[in-house]
Amino acid sequence: QCLLSGSWRSDTGCRMVVSVLSKDGSFSGSYLPGPAAGGPEIITSPMEGSQQDAGLVPQPTFSFTVHWRHQAQTTAFLGQCYVGTNGEETLHALWLMREAADSPTEDWKATR
Repeated sequence: QCLLSGSWRSDTGCRMVVSVLSKDGSFSGSYLPGPAAGGPEIITSPMEGSQQDAGLVPQPTFSFTVHWRHQAQTTAFLGQCYVGTNGEETLHALWLMREAADSPTEDWKATR
């Protein structure tokens, strides 16, 4: 059974810590971007999300958002937690990042 509570690290060095996983599947924690984010100061940002009921399926889906501190950006992640034959848990996710646009004509370049 796959549960998100705990600490996770991505292939690119990002770290996610799920500090609270409620019985209803909601969770909160923090997200720290990896070295690829660049910049002189990398800041941990808050995250909130929810996980499908792990009692219903052994490999639940999840979603969460990260609200980047000191930046006008939000990233949404959507994925699934898999349990391998060796019992190791792995997260697979897609993400969209949205930054504030200056005007509706600049909207086209605000989502990556």
